[in-house]
Amino acid sequence: MELRQLRYFVTVAEEANFTRAAARLHLAQPGLSAQIRQLERELGQQLLDRSGRTVTLTPVGAAVLPLARAALEATERITHTVDEFTGLLRGQVRIGMISGAATDEFDAAGVLAAFHRDHPQVGISLTEDTSDRMLAALGRGELDLAIVGDSGAELGPAVAAETVLDTAIVAAVAADDTRFGSALTLAELCRHPLIALPRGTGIRGVLERACATAGLSPDIAFEAAAPPLLIRLAAYGLGVAVVPEPTDTEPTDTEAAGSGVRTLPLTPALRGRLILTWRTDRPLSPAAKVLLGQLRIALTGR
Repeated sequence: MELRQLRYFVTVAEEANFTRAAARLHLAQPGLSAQIRQLERELGQQLLDRSGRTVTLTPVGAAVLPLARAALEATERITHTVDEFTGLLRGQVRIGMISGAATDEFDAAGVLAAFHRDHPQVGISLTEDTSDRMLAALGRGELDLAIVGDSGAELGPAVAAETVLDTAIVAAVAADDTRFGSALTLAELCRHPLIALPRGTGIRGVLERACATAGLSPDIAFEAAAPPLLIRLAAYGLGVAVVPEPTDTEPTDTEAAGSGVRTLPLTPALRGRLILTWRTDRPLSPAAKVLLGQLRIALTGR
């Protein structure tokens, strides 16, 4: 019996599907199936029932699963303990980041570069996705850290979070559009086609929750993953963009320089928060701990 076979068994049990488990493990499905069959032969018992549309645990498999997880966690703790004593950082850190998060104001890329320079033996895996999908990956143990937009939904007791950016959410309209005054209520906003970030992002979640609370239904005409594209679409008069308030280094609302838009505050005020998240119910690797510390210092000052 090998540890990798236990890891394969746990992954198949969690995914209830050999194809998804193979993709998660970056293995070919026939090889994964062969390893599971070898483990079952060594134990003399079938662990997985493959007769249905989904893979399920046999009674023996259900009894073995928590023991297999415990063995894998114990092995990981042994490796972490040795690394901490020797001061060696190695392995891989998996971090998720929302699209457009690496900016001059929010220089997460600079932190990653400094970490790689100081610890070249540590591989860095960077994923860019929506906040909801990255929080789900964090929960499944596929990410060590994630920088996501906060939609206001409950994160759960096992997720720690620190705010790294807090900004107003504003409406961006074409600079020459005379239909708008100096501000917009949420009800007025919902009377126009909206240009918004995709579902699963923090600002989109804040908008949808606020509208649901007010009994409003936003008309999302266009979606794009990065605020600069939303602003360009608004400049062409295709709708009202819902975006983070421009920073001090960006054009102001009524001038907006070459962007072709002006920004209007919303009432009631909505806030967009960027948060750094990690799990507290499982140990972080030494490398992930160091990177977390560097991100907290660089992005939150703590």
